[in-house]
Amino acid sequence: MFIGTKNGGMAKASADCVGEAHGGFATDGSDISGFSHMHDSGTGGVSIICPFSKTISLGNFPLFPQYCPENNLTHCKFTKSQRRVPRGEYNASPGYFDITLADGIRGEATVTEHTALYRFTFPPNATSDGQTNSPVITIDLNDLANTRVGNAAVSVDSKTGRVSGNGTFRPSFGTGRYDLHFCTDFKGGKINEAAIWDRGIPDSRVRDKAFGGHLGGGAYVQFDPSRKEILVRVGLSFMNTSQACQNAESEIPSFDFPAVKRSAEVAWAKKLDVISVVPGGIDNNLKIIFWSGFYRTMISPQDYTNENPLWNSTEPYFDSFYCIWDSFRSQHPFLTLVDPIEQSRMVRALIDIYVHEGKLPDCRMSLCKGLTQGGSNADVVLADAMIKNLGGSIDWDLAYEAVVSDAEEELSSWDHSGRGGLQSWKTLNFIPIHDNDTDGYGMKTRSVSRTVEFAYNDFCIALMAEKMGRLDDATKYFSRAGNWRSLYNADQNSSINGIDTGFVGFLQPRQKDLTWAFQDPANCSPLLNMDSCYLDGGGGETYEGSCWMYTFFVPQDMASLIATLGGPVSFISRLDFLHQSGLLYMGDEQAFLTVFLYHYAGRPALSSQRAHAYIPSQFNNTDNGIPGNDDSGAMGSFVTLTMMGVFPNPGQDVYFITPPFFEEVSVVNGETGKKATIRNVNFDPEYKRIYVQEARRDGKPWTKNWIDHSFFKDGGVLELVLGDKESDWGTKDADLPPSMSTRGKR
Repeated sequence: MFIGTKNGGMAKASADCVGEAHGGFATDGSDISGFSHMHDSGTGGVSIICPFSKTISLGNFPLFPQYCPENNLTHCKFTKSQRRVPRGEYNASPGYFDITLADGIRGEATVTEHTALYRFTFPPNATSDGQTNSPVITIDLNDLANTRVGNAAVSVDSKTGRVSGNGTFRPSFGTGRYDLHFCTDFKGGKINEAAIWDRGIPDSRVRDKAFGGHLGGGAYVQFDPSRKEILVRVGLSFMNTSQACQNAESEIPSFDFPAVKRSAEVAWAKKLDVISVVPGGIDNNLKIIFWSGFYRTMISPQDYTNENPLWNSTEPYFDSFYCIWDSFRSQHPFLTLVDPIEQSRMVRALIDIYVHEGKLPDCRMSLCKGLTQGGSNADVVLADAMIKNLGGSIDWDLAYEAVVSDAEEELSSWDHSGRGGLQSWKTLNFIPIHDNDTDGYGMKTRSVSRTVEFAYNDFCIALMAEKMGRLDDATKYFSRAGNWRSLYNADQNSSINGIDTGFVGFLQPRQKDLTWAFQDPANCSPLLNMDSCYLDGGGGETYEGSCWMYTFFVPQDMASLIATLGGPVSFISRLDFLHQSGLLYMGDEQAFLTVFLYHYAGRPALSSQRAHAYIPSQFNNTDNGIPGNDDSGAMGSFVTLTMMGVFPNPGQDVYFITPPFFEEVSVVNGETGKKATIRNVNFDPEYKRIYVQEARRDGKPWTKNWIDHSFFKDGGVLELVLGDKESDWGTKDADLPPSMSTRGKR
């Protein structure tokens, strides 16, 4: 659970759990170790020994409310190892978090953009001699993953109780370090004592202290025992402590918890109200997963405009692009639908990062460069924005310069941005296994998945070049977009557990001398060595997925891939096997597009079948209702888009049409104010009728099984007449989504 006010606030306050809890709080029954103010959404797994895993991020400067045994401050729980208390009842809603701990202390949290406000309610508590115990709130100068490095400092005003300070921390999936500053004020009780603690020991004489390295430390405030409700306001800033205090004072001047909570709820409602549905009697759990998916999608990236100490700029600055390898597939296209103004600002922020750091990011968090997982997929985000005519003050010439830099200029170290192996890419038309390209240095792995991603990145650049009239460039990049063929081994078969699958022809790694290497097509799937193809998993030639799955990743030219794999009937048989055999893990974002690839083979009804198979079997309203970590709301946007009945092929002006899970769904475009409505006729809430029989756009027949972005930008009504059997709607060649090899032929 995460708390925020809108798509962009820095402050996201919640309780923190002991263990692997990437958003701070998790419904896993673990103990609570405090309350902190900033979290990232669904950032992936943790490995103690792995330098490349996504460790838990943020969670800086946690508060811990407590009664100290016998009112003795030396018995307080200061360090994280001491701060463990079982949980009681809890709940959350957009803009609000509430939990009662097993010791009876209740913690509530709400936020503004840069400030968290807590309300701690302490139950009666007496010492052994019958005296009333005093509430204590501690502040720790560390974060969730204990990544503090260098110096940290804290200052306490003994009269007002204001605690301010800062620390230097490491990011969770990248390189570098960042400084964060805080300013904490209290209201609701007379302060008995406020001072510093160091290595688990309070020192009432010390009001200012600097800490080095990983040394524990922080501050504490003890309150008069007569007051049982304490309000705590925590302002945050990446700039300096003074700005953290200014943020707090300007955003929450009066400590009015109900008013701040209402304001957060209003901000969230404004974001969510762009979509409206007519449920049509569907199960309430489906409505919950739809709206919760929408909510999670809006949490990141986060708007840090005016909180970027790295450079001066009049452009927006967004952080927690976590990671674009995940989010380009569904989250950014979803934001283009529901929040185009903010998506435009994100695109401008990406371009501004290129201006000041020399490359577009593939991943970025806490002002630091993250690791590149595959291709240069910010190229896809920029192309998607251009092709769909996203508004705002986007400098498209500069955007094009940035994507061409990815395609043509290799950094000396390319693990954190850009592409590696460009010499091989340009001369061999693929990335070879054990590439010895000396133009730059990076992890010499993922040769297969990087090849197909580079091909798609270049296709997206070609679309941009074509739209801008740069026809020579377009020709070059369209040609490179066909490089996936270089790794297609037509003779490679596949056996699983010693049984031949009957399918032949898969992507395979290849040597620089053009001879074939080998990776079992099922390797890195749930059926074989699932964990062997992460960045830290031994250097597989596919990333977080198998050759079985990556063989389907030719989103620029599915018509050519279908022909290569033996035609529509053979392709559908192979795609069915991928989904039914256990080879596919829906918890990784590369799986999303495979649900809808039946559209290219003229069988959109089968895409609808697959959508209803995965929702709600793997996406549902339970504690385990997301099959994988929700990087930047990728899982949430997959659910919401799928249930809306329009899933994108990102980087292209294509949305696959399947019947929405509601009787009707409408989206209001934030740029034009126009409403687009998709309406099911003969809707069945039990989903026996999930096949389109015929379609009408604004009253006129619509035979294509896809639609473009003009429908959402200009508004209109798409009516889908449903039946319980597959029809011939959307099955003809002229009805299929465009492919590179069929451009202009349909």
